[in-house]
Amino acid sequence: MQTIRARLTAWYSTALTLTLAAFAAVLYFARRSTSYQDLDQRIRSEAELTAGILVETYRARGVLVQTDTARRLVLVPEVAALLEVVPDYLIVTAPDDSLLFASADARALTFQDVEQLRQLVATARGGPGASGPRLHYAVRYVGEIGGPSVAILAGADVQSAELGPQQLLDTFALILPIGLLAALLVGSWIARGALAPVDQIITEVREITDGRSLHRRLAEPMVKDELGRLAATLNQMMTRLERSFSALRRFTADASHELKTPLTVLRAGVERAITAPHLPPETLATLEETLQEINRMTELVDALLTLARADEGIAPLHREPIDLR
Repeated sequence: MQTIRARLTAWYSTALTLTLAAFAAVLYFARRSTSYQDLDQRIRSEAELTAGILVETYRARGVLVQTDTARRLVLVPEVAALLEVVPDYLIVTAPDDSLLFASADARALTFQDVEQLRQLVATARGGPGASGPRLHYAVRYVGEIGGPSVAILAGADVQSAELGPQQLLDTFALILPIGLLAALLVGSWIARGALAPVDQIITEVREITDGRSLHRRLAEPMVKDELGRLAATLNQMMTRLERSFSALRRFTADASHELKTPLTVLRAGVERAITAPHLPPETLATLEETLQEINRMTELVDALLTLARADEGIAPLHREPIDLR
């Protein structure tokens, strides 16, 4: 990238892209935390719903538990049917930790997993908890049923709340292209606006092509930032150049003017000496050579004087028609 504008755009785009990537990561983890909170709230709601069903059924029927054909205590069929609609893992245990009810998801577990859930009920002290990375659960004790309280465990697999790598990639894929495009457009606009004064300075400096235009100055912005100091420094440099060029022109003009008079006197003296009679040939030859050098020096002084006048813009122009055909 050869231009400051391109580099500024690239730097801004890179910075904004990294910022968006960090924002996407923060958004991902925030969504993940919110998902876990929603999961815990759902588990507590399921436990409260189950407790409400048990209490209301006991008040209406006066009994919740019966003995099945294997002489095990289970919930009455009407209550069990109601609890079947509760999603996720749900178990209800008696005060002696025997299993009164298990939901369809709980019955699909292995015997060891079910026993682990019963141990969670026996050791839990209420509230949401975590058993490793696999399960979030809540335990609710129900004592408003005319006897010892029963325990309700409502749990859900944390995989239902996990946001996998694909969701993270989807979040990045949604944010990064839009952010990168916006970064390029905004970065290019900012760089163009920031460097517009630099382009103006370059244009104005290019128009100062010779010593006759050194009187021009750059427009200095009202805000004395880096560009304002750059314009002021360039103006100071052109002021010094203008003074140097003016001194050089004055020196050239003054020297040319001061040399014309001595050369004229020398030429007149040599010409007068040449016209004297009875000069030896050697002396005459020397005087002629001296006259030639004086004429050459006079032409050189005239050229310097013309050049000085041309630099000041006051040199007379000799115009002649030229046939271009």
